Amino acid sequence: MSTPNSNPAETGPEAPASASDPSPTRRSFAEEAAPEHGSDGSVQQHMRDIAEVAAVEVITTSAVHLMSAAAVKCGLAAGDDAEELKDLDEARKLITALAGFVTAAAPEIGSQHAGPLRDGLRSLQLAFREASVIPDAPGKGPGEKFTGPVN
Repeated sequence: MSTPNSNPAETGPEAPASASDPSPTRRSFAEEAAPEHGSDGSVQQHMRDIAEVAAVEVITTSAVHLMSAAAVKCGLAAGDDAEELKDLDEARKLITALAGFVTAAAPEIGSQHAGPLRDGLRSLQLAFREASVIPDAPGKGPGEKFTGPVN
């Protein structure tokens, strides 16, 4: 099947833009940071900033973001509108993603970082179970395919 961008000879920054293809030309970070694109070097600075962050910090920060979102969706938000923000379908997805993430990351980040993440995950799983009107069977709750049954 042929599409306007299927010809490899017509890809890259020099490729003519098709009238039927409004998508912008793709560029690398280095190309974006080049002076001819009007950049003041901010992209290069962002790349240096990212390069200085340890992987364990990126992993734990990502897990904390998932935990925070799951807590809100379980109805654990601080404030009068916590019940309005509750969405157990969304919480299930976030907790399952968190369980897979923590399980996969644990060998890489070590027990001193994985332990608190596992504790937070277990607390969320229990909060979900408590908030559910219809309880899941043991081992069928959010994330339990990765963590095993939570009681």
